[in-house]
Amino acid sequence: MSFVDEELSELADRDSLFTVLDKMEGEVYRAVESRRTFRFEYRGRAYFAKLHFGVGWGEIFKNLVQLRLPVVGAANERRAIERLTGIGVDTMEPVAYVEEGMNPATRHSAIVTRELTDTISLEDLALAGPIPFALRLRLIRKVAAISREMHAHGVNHRDLYICHFHLDRRTQDAPEPRIHVIDLHRAQVRRSTPVRWVVKDIGGLLFSAADAGLGRRDLLRFMREYSGEPLAVTLVRDRRFWKRVIARARRLYSQEHGRPFAAEWRG
Repeated sequence: MSFVDEELSELADRDSLFTVLDKMEGEVYRAVESRRTFRFEYRGRAYFAKLHFGVGWGEIFKNLVQLRLPVVGAANERRAIERLTGIGVDTMEPVAYVEEGMNPATRHSAIVTRELTDTISLEDLALAGPIPFALRLRLIRKVAAISREMHAHGVNHRDLYICHFHLDRRTQDAPEPRIHVIDLHRAQVRRSTPVRWVVKDIGGLLFSAADAGLGRRDLLRFMREYSGEPLAVTLVRDRRFWKRVIARARRLYSQEHGRPFAAEWRG
């Protein structure tokens, strides 16, 4: 499955890509023992590279004991991007992917995506000031629709926060703004998404949006759009699901901030 698009073909081929990227310097966004993410420019274009260096057997066993699938390379992100692209959800555009080695504990892998241009994360948009009402409604509908499509087609993000939804500024006045989902390295791709992972995703999303200037009516709007049913239907049919979601959001909020969940979201 390794590939290098033509625009990077003079930078490296499939056999040398990982080595070239590993030696490359750029603007580092994250660097831990098993992974490095950085931005670089090549021939007037900007890209993001994510390199995985192997997590070791200790990390693999720890995840398995906790009944979690370990992230051992860039394959998760590649599969998630392919699935989302296939169902019409905007995300990142890969231009290179490579993996080296058979041992999952030591396998090296890398994925390169084009930089998204003229976008802003929904977290940064909220921090910049109150979001106009009409735009807020459009964003709620779009984020709910994206989340519903992801889960309906077997993808759970595992880091589904508003910072990972990037609005294309050129479309913010359109009836349906364009939003890209990013940072999919922990995503899981299956035939169908287990409910417990849907709860984790949506609970994390609501937790991350609790201080974004949203009110209870916005939460109800999201619930209606995500369910695809009239609000009265989802409040009855999906009552247990939404109780679990909001309980998770409250728990995450308390753990992160040391104070209760936003008052207007209670109830």
